[in-house]
Amino acid sequence: MAAPLVCTRFSDNYELKEELGKGAFSVVRKCIQKHTGLEFAAKIINTKKLSARDFQKLEREARICRKLQHPNIVRLHDSIQEELFHYLVFDLVTGGELFEDIVAREFYSEADASHCIQQILESVNHCHTNGVVHRDLKPENLLLASKVKGAAVKLADFGLAIEVQGDQQAWFGFAGTPGYLSPEVLKKEPYGKPVDIWACGVILYILLVGYPPFWDEDQHRLYAQIKAGAYDYPSPEWDTVTPDAKNLINQMLTVNPAKRVTASDALKHPWICYREKVASAVHRQETVDCLKKFNARRKLKGAILTTMLATRNFSSRSIITNKKGDGSQVKESTESNTTIEDDDVREDKKGTVDRSSTVIAKDAEDVRIVCPNKTFSQHSTNSCGSARKQEIVKITEQLIESINNADFEGYTKICDPHMTAFEPEALGNLLEGMEFHKFYFDHVLGKNRGINTTVLNPTVHLLGDDAACIAYIILVQYIDKQGVPRSHQYEETRVWHRRDNKWQNVHSHRSASVASTSAAFPPSGVGK
Repeated sequence: MAAPLVCTRFSDNYELKEELGKGAFSVVRKCIQKHTGLEFAAKIINTKKLSARDFQKLEREARICRKLQHPNIVRLHDSIQEELFHYLVFDLVTGGELFEDIVAREFYSEADASHCIQQILESVNHCHTNGVVHRDLKPENLLLASKVKGAAVKLADFGLAIEVQGDQQAWFGFAGTPGYLSPEVLKKEPYGKPVDIWACGVILYILLVGYPPFWDEDQHRLYAQIKAGAYDYPSPEWDTVTPDAKNLINQMLTVNPAKRVTASDALKHPWICYREKVASAVHRQETVDCLKKFNARRKLKGAILTTMLATRNFSSRSIITNKKGDGSQVKESTESNTTIEDDDVREDKKGTVDRSSTVIAKDAEDVRIVCPNKTFSQHSTNSCGSARKQEIVKITEQLIESINNADFEGYTKICDPHMTAFEPEALGNLLEGMEFHKFYFDHVLGKNRGINTTVLNPTVHLLGDDAACIAYIILVQYIDKQGVPRSHQYEETRVWHRRDNKWQNVHSHRSASVASTSAAFPPSGVGK
């Protein structure tokens, strides 16, 4: 491997261009290498904000990336340490996520899925050959080199990767993303390279039908499914998948890691080696349709997690949920793409969470939102936090008032144009944009006069300085067409993000009505 270019300062060799993304302590910007004119992506880490533990992880990530050179892995070209910043210079990949590309294709078959998983397995095999376990294989980390048809799949983000000796199995900490975690990690047993193969099995399952093998709204039940290896191949979507494809999934999703197929052996499987003869070449429109919905649900991460990252108060890989003393825990689902790593939590002498690690830690007594410079308690009387919570309650009441007044213009001013929403009327589908809402403003809400709406038990969770989540109960009172007083209630959750000092609703999730069937906002029968 060629040694990284030696220089005293990043600016000696590179010219920074536009921003491509940002994290809690870093920003990614396009850069141009001055002496070649080649374009790269520079991950710029503010080392002043890092704890000693974070700095060790940064050095580990750079060390791992330096020794991985493979056409299916995003390559590290340079690593430059300055006084306040550390620069990691990677390949500039411009093709976006693999899963997003698939749904944009005119044709997608089982053979295409075979080619995709082959490239992923090639990257994983290279990692394992070099003593590296990725630990966070998921759709967000599978990118395409460019937008050119047939561009190579690239494995990215080695922030959770670890180094192992041979087939070493040990407890390296609880790390990964909920729906892709292996049984041995969930059981807190020694683990190693097989955890990546399990995640490949989950990814292959999704590639074939567009939905995951394990899913539940409750994280406890989700983890129970995974630990038991409780998945199946339901009709009719799996009826058209070849037995060889299912056989490879079975070998990957084997609960016992010692019996799980290795990356090198998986690459020798007939469904991959002889795909032209074995894998079906029939277009899978149903898979594409399901994958579109799957991708849309993954945008929940964009609605919640991205707003956290924008504040630079949360790390994408440090959102941790510890069980409360009563055994309850934060609900997650397979479609949550939040990376978790429990070895970030440290207790100081006073028994509080180490503020050098940015986490959400749930304990038996309280919920603490830990930021680099300050800690907010959910039940704290902190004046700044209290004022912002009142601000969120007020803007939520304004939004509900615009609904009651059938004021669509006012509603759109408060909502993000691309807001996402789960509504019972959408039959479980994730909605994006304003059109679904506009229908009710145009055809229902104008008729619904004489309604009294009360917001009960509003609870606000602050997600940094510019994001918040509010949960509450809506109680609706009205007079039906026979003149009889009626009421019903439902639960609602909204995610808010402040841009340019203006709060916007970026996501909402509403339950079905407790007492009656409701429309998108007040019940459709009201006032008729």
